[in-house]
Amino acid sequence: MERLGIVFLSTLVLVLFHVFVDASQNQKNTYIIHMDKFNMPADFDDHTQWYDSSLKSVSKSANVLYTYNSVIHGYSTQLTADEAKALEQQPGILSVHEEVIYELHTTRSPTFLGLEGHESRSFFPQTEARGEVIIGVLDTGVWPESKSFDDTRLGPVPASWKGKCQTGKNFDASSCNRKLIGARFFSQGYEAAFGAIDETIESKSPRDDEGHGTHTATTAAGSVVTGASLLGYATGTARGMASHARVAAYKVCWTGGCFSSDILAGMDQAVIDGVNVLSLSLGGTISDYHKDIVAVGAFSAASQGIFVSCSAGNGGPSSGTLSNVAPWITTVGAGTMDREFPAYIGIGNGKKLNGVSLYSGKALPSSVMPLVYAGNVSQSSNGNLCTSGSLIPEKVAGKIVVCDRGMNARAQKGLVVKDAGGIGMILANTDTYGDELVADAHLIPTAAVGQTAGNLIKQYIASNSNPTATIAFGGTKLDVQPSPVVAAFSSRGPNPITPDILKPDLIAPGVNILAGWTGKVGPTGLQEDTRNVGFNIISGTSMSCPHVSGLAALLKAAHPEWSPAAIRSALMTTSYSTYKNGKTIEDVATGMSSTPFDYGAGHVNPTAAVNPGLVYDLTVDDYINFLCALDYSPSMIKVIAKRDISCDKNKEYRVADLNYPSFSIPMETAWGEHADSSTPTVTRYTRTLTNVGNPATYKASVTSETQEVKILVEPQTLTFSRKNEKKTYTVTFTASSKPSGTTSFARLEWSDGQHVVASPIAFSWT
Repeated sequence: MERLGIVFLSTLVLVLFHVFVDASQNQKNTYIIHMDKFNMPADFDDHTQWYDSSLKSVSKSANVLYTYNSVIHGYSTQLTADEAKALEQQPGILSVHEEVIYELHTTRSPTFLGLEGHESRSFFPQTEARGEVIIGVLDTGVWPESKSFDDTRLGPVPASWKGKCQTGKNFDASSCNRKLIGARFFSQGYEAAFGAIDETIESKSPRDDEGHGTHTATTAAGSVVTGASLLGYATGTARGMASHARVAAYKVCWTGGCFSSDILAGMDQAVIDGVNVLSLSLGGTISDYHKDIVAVGAFSAASQGIFVSCSAGNGGPSSGTLSNVAPWITTVGAGTMDREFPAYIGIGNGKKLNGVSLYSGKALPSSVMPLVYAGNVSQSSNGNLCTSGSLIPEKVAGKIVVCDRGMNARAQKGLVVKDAGGIGMILANTDTYGDELVADAHLIPTAAVGQTAGNLIKQYIASNSNPTATIAFGGTKLDVQPSPVVAAFSSRGPNPITPDILKPDLIAPGVNILAGWTGKVGPTGLQEDTRNVGFNIISGTSMSCPHVSGLAALLKAAHPEWSPAAIRSALMTTSYSTYKNGKTIEDVATGMSSTPFDYGAGHVNPTAAVNPGLVYDLTVDDYINFLCALDYSPSMIKVIAKRDISCDKNKEYRVADLNYPSFSIPMETAWGEHADSSTPTVTRYTRTLTNVGNPATYKASVTSETQEVKILVEPQTLTFSRKNEKKTYTVTFTASSKPSGTTSFARLEWSDGQHVVASPIAFSWT
């Protein structure tokens, strides 16, 4: 009997294994199929017939989710792994890639950027130009009732616009106007993975139920709204960077994330609709350019004169955490502004500590209250993080609780404290966040403090048998210095895909940004938060990206003839990396000077960017040469460029030759086998500058922090006699020895006495 039982169990395990394997083999996932459209067989009259035929050859039941006609040629569908592999072998198929889920990278800023009073005078000399630029925002949709979409001062919708206002739940044609000129939603990829959208939770329409999309759209191009604030904080006039530009919203992000098939469909449609700027505050996993849907879509957009701005990601302060690093994308990191929302903590030993908060409810008593550390009053191993159900009510009731930042949402921790009977919270940074201060509209009295202050508070609790504290709130404080500083969360270089291209390109305001909000949820986004606000204050590179998108729209209106690369160059070469006292912009994560791997070319300076003097321009062919330098095969290049291109085998292609406004030099790559030797080694970079100003003579100057690498610029003087004239120069880097450190930096500037055209130089040794 025992033997029979063992045989039975073995057979059962074997059967279950085969069932599992069969289920895995039959599981369908979404794939994006890139087609060689221009080599369609003569048997077909239409490319959609060809696409459908190719699909039916491997799966009779599969249906096309989207057909892509602009940013790529191809379609998306659901297939098993075996079907996808079989389809990849079909003629005319360039590539088959499984779908990727992207995530969102989640006022005072016009004044901080020096834009107050400048938009009408400097950026838009012709009134008609202000409303001709259209910004397409791919995000969670839009809340059309926001005052930031008021169209009172705008003229007719641009004649070039081909988009529409797509109707759906809680969204009809009247939701659009002369400001919000278009709105669409793309959900087929999301629904293929998760099933039909639950319309009791989110709207199957362009309506923004989450808030992120409305915030990014109004940051980029919100209309002027007086008396704006969040619960009394940051009171003043709210306006987007390009307040006269038009907005087109493309909802591609849902409760379960942002699916690449939907993102691609949104980009495809935005290009067809006629946007001038694309803003994407989202990112996915790091992959080669031909496998990165955002990179592929952005290449096509840039090829058609559309400026593409993307967030760098919120993976800082760790190095090499960037996303959206393709050189035809402008990659934006985040910095702070000169505005804070102070909270004041007093602890029982007499020490006074500073934090931040956007709490607006009933204040705590002015008298001291009992204080505990969550790690000491928890019933779980990670109780210090105040995760759901982790606190012991008997030890928390009536007390202020110190919770460590991390894992769950910051405002959610306060609800955990409240549910356990706590009366207030001090949210303490760990070493991951350093002394960075990010404010939230907490639901209980809360002060967020940096790591230094948090450690002092926890040390006080550990050394005192009856610890106490007070929390008070200071409203809005302006002219905070130093500012800007690089945000701790802002993703850092080096570029993980192509170290030879310095990323991020620049930084912009991304901490505690006030902008429009959805009417569906409160400012924390938590289900328990029933407060209704027209504006919200949130942080992330999601917020810095639309700042640059809006600024690009300003430059596009002022200089319609400029290419996307010229606009990016103007923004980069006029950025600043030092304060007025000459000190380098600080990194809040370390409390020390930041580097070009943190801020790229520097912090954006739009009033200088409108008149940069010179620009580093790039064409589609330059990007093709860049792909050749990466040894991309013809089929890989065709996925990106959508045309037959063969790299010249007799030509030497170098990434270093891409006419980029910055320099990133991995020493082992540049010097090869000589990098570790004592023999001096030499490498040269060539750049071309285009004059976009008046005739002038520019002189080169270099400042460097490294003695091991000598930098020579030839010629050292460039004379431009007319507008759009081009001049080429060479930078020679001579390394005498390998330095003791792993990185060093320099800066090259061209100046005519009026303009400074600056480029950061980053050296890295592995």
